[in-house]
Amino acid sequence: MSVFLPLLDEENSDLTRALARVGPIVVSPSQHPRPLQCYITIEDSSSIQLDDVVTWLNEGVEKVIVPLTWAKELIAAGIPPERLTLLLDVGSVSAVSDTVRNGVSGVLLKTPAIDLDLISSVSKFFSNSSIHVLSGTTSPPTRSTIRELLSIGAEIILPTSQLTLAPTSATRINIADAFLAPIVSDRPDGLFPTIVSTETGHSLGLVYSSAESVKESIISGKGVYQSRKHGLWRKGETSGATQDVLSIRLDCDSDSIEFRVLQHGAGFCHLNRQSCFGEISGLPALESTLRSRLLSAPEGSYTRRLFNDSELLRSKIMEEADELCRAEEKRDVAFEAADLLYFALAKCIQAGVGIAEIEQSLDAKAKRVTRRPGNAKPQWSSTQSASKKNDAVPTRQTSQSTPSDARIRMRMADLASVAPEERALLLKRPVLKSDEMILKVKPIVDNVRARGDAALIELTAKFDKVQLKSTVIFPPFAPESMQIDPTVKSAIDQAYANIRKFHEAQNSEGTLVVETMPGVVCSRFARPIGRVGLYVPGGTAILPSTALMLGIPAQVAGCKEVVLATPPRADGTISPEVMYVAHRVGASAILKAGGAQAVAAMAYGTETVPKVDKIFGPGNQWVTAAKMLVQNDTDALVSIDMPAGPSEVLVIADYTANPAFVAADLLSQAEHGVDSQVVLVAVGITPEKLAKIEEEVDVQAHKLSRVDIVRESIGKSIIVKTSTVEEAVVFSNDYAPEHLILHLENAKDVVAHIDNAGSIFVGPFTPESCGDYASGTNHTLPTNGYARQFSGVNTLSFQKHITSQEITSDGLKTLGPVVATLADCEGLEAHANAVRIRLQASQ
Repeated sequence: MSVFLPLLDEENSDLTRALARVGPIVVSPSQHPRPLQCYITIEDSSSIQLDDVVTWLNEGVEKVIVPLTWAKELIAAGIPPERLTLLLDVGSVSAVSDTVRNGVSGVLLKTPAIDLDLISSVSKFFSNSSIHVLSGTTSPPTRSTIRELLSIGAEIILPTSQLTLAPTSATRINIADAFLAPIVSDRPDGLFPTIVSTETGHSLGLVYSSAESVKESIISGKGVYQSRKHGLWRKGETSGATQDVLSIRLDCDSDSIEFRVLQHGAGFCHLNRQSCFGEISGLPALESTLRSRLLSAPEGSYTRRLFNDSELLRSKIMEEADELCRAEEKRDVAFEAADLLYFALAKCIQAGVGIAEIEQSLDAKAKRVTRRPGNAKPQWSSTQSASKKNDAVPTRQTSQSTPSDARIRMRMADLASVAPEERALLLKRPVLKSDEMILKVKPIVDNVRARGDAALIELTAKFDKVQLKSTVIFPPFAPESMQIDPTVKSAIDQAYANIRKFHEAQNSEGTLVVETMPGVVCSRFARPIGRVGLYVPGGTAILPSTALMLGIPAQVAGCKEVVLATPPRADGTISPEVMYVAHRVGASAILKAGGAQAVAAMAYGTETVPKVDKIFGPGNQWVTAAKMLVQNDTDALVSIDMPAGPSEVLVIADYTANPAFVAADLLSQAEHGVDSQVVLVAVGITPEKLAKIEEEVDVQAHKLSRVDIVRESIGKSIIVKTSTVEEAVVFSNDYAPEHLILHLENAKDVVAHIDNAGSIFVGPFTPESCGDYASGTNHTLPTNGYARQFSGVNTLSFQKHITSQEITSDGLKTLGPVVATLADCEGLEAHANAVRIRLQASQ
């Protein structure tokens, strides 16, 4: 709330700085530099042009105060009413038309003296405008006059020649006395409740002020308050946590005050934190963290890398901006926007810019009265020209506005010329923000855990836009729910037979028996995991193949309960192809849910969803995070198959490779999603043949229905040139791809040298598609480099192995002393005693 409006008619820098703390200042066009918040009053318009006024408003001048003739011209030019105040003398009020009255938001009324009745009638005439009164008297108004004006909706304009930092006199009024004129206190001690907040409006704490403390704050520009016990409290006088006062405002009914300050030191609170209301969060917390990391982040940390590597920071901002543009679901938009804000704020902090400066810039932009067309720059509205430099790491392409016939191509790097650090970047996948995602899915998991089916039904309605009455289908499954094309049925049956045959061969049915020494027999035997959950995604493609790949090994292993979870279709049903597979693999229940809520339901169980012991299957980042969360919860007692990331393929090709085959293999993986990882390792391939592969990629991609997805994934994929097969194999083993395809002379011989891969496809007639669907191997494979330590899903994944041992009396006589000696060595007397008591009994 503004109490009075200062008019700068006398130069006094200390006075001007103090006035800026309590509101805007009225200046003339010639006064420079202008205060940050100011109105410009135009009385002599002979040297002023319309363009000048527009420029001032665009530069951030709050309002222009203009006479009637100028007001008509500016209103006709489209200047917003909130930026215009009309300059009138009392005799000109009757000349104001309705157009002018409705085209301004304020009136500056010049009067010989303060006539409350006259001012009240003008206020009623301009009922939608603020009224400012400039009196011709040379003496300042009293505090009671200021209060009376405010009571009829008007505020006084006080020339700086009538204001002072010194005590109020007959010719000048102290700034604080004028500012505090309307304030009232309902406290016995007469103090005013005062909210102290940051420059961005985040609360630091509640204190109290007195007229004396406010006066000192206005004059000194430092945070000064009134302690109820100790008198004046100059913040930071002993702790060093001082404050620079940016603004002081009254609330709407003039009984409390807000101080906006720049806080120094540990913080406002006596507990050495920024706010008395607890730890800060959100953007202020991120800003504080980044400022701290800028000064003290250890070498090698990711934040230090961001601050030291401007190109990395630039690339991440572009990457996250692109991901935000592509996000559609509400939660995905929020997730990607948070990522973009993180990297953008890192850029700002690196440049010494904080949230306050960003908000000031936003406010300044909002004040502009003219606007550019707002069209995107050419590089963002059309295909970006190919980079003259072959970057070691591909950047995302913004193809939402890319012409549909634009060339689709990969980036390229040559291992012979890249530096070691660049080679390391070639091996990197997109950063999986596991911690952030787990925090996002935890409320969903907790909701399902606590409320069961009710939560599942609500979350399915929210995320899948399907209103269900029940969440689970139990066998026998209705025949009409499995009606599929006979050709598709035949294909599924053949795939089922091949996959089952291969997985049956993996079954551990026999018992391993070894006599480690006479009388000591050890054995190991397999038992199926009793209850398993199979997650079958239902996002951009229907995936009955995933139901086969998970359901068949579970069936072969002998799991007693098989719960298959998959998101429902728009009508609440499950695709008949998936239903048919569920029937073939003997699923004991089908959960009509997806995402983190499906994982939670299987991990903890609900009224209708059986609890499982292990969860299998791929999914998006929400599914992956939920699986990681529940496997670490001892209350869930559930394990998972493996970590997951975007699907990926690495193709090694030499001079024998068919360009069309290679391109087809790359594209078959690229169509999975925009984050699919696609790498071609070219072994001594001539530039001409490499160009032919690139041409095939482009031609084949444009024939695909999922060309927009392919354009994204191929646009950030890479071709790595190597000189020898050995060099290519070393790179592949370091990359550890989910799918590895060998288009090589003597490809079969190379398999012996592959240490890290989810599944290998050998030779020109072994497309990765066959492994995905029907050759017999499993397509649920480790991604994101986890092929270094994980196997793909197999029959053994659905079993656990139990060991047993049986020792005879004679056997214990030989083994017992060894065990007792080792137990004594470790200080475990009871262990040793369990052996010795038996040895004594057998003597």
